[in-house]
Amino acid sequence: MTEFLKKAFNDMKESARAQHEVDKANFAAAKAESKAQWEEAKAMGNPETRKAMMQAQRDKQIEEANQRKAEAEARISKAQGK
Repeated sequence: MTEFLKKAFNDMKESARAQHEVDKANFAAAKAESKAQWEEAKAMGNPETRKAMMQAQRDKQIEEANQRKAEAEARISKAQGK
């Protein structure tokens, strides 16, 4: 019986340590994400930075739209047997 309890407590101890490592990693990730959001918000106050970020977003949206258009045209050609 005592051997069973020793194993059980050792298992609980190891599990607690592993969970602590997971919690530390999650906290570090949340902290980094929060800092990134803060820095992005701070950068948006600068007109040049804001323009550059908005232009990058627009360029990405245009690229995605052009890709969808090309895929749709390929489907049309395939449906028409060309």
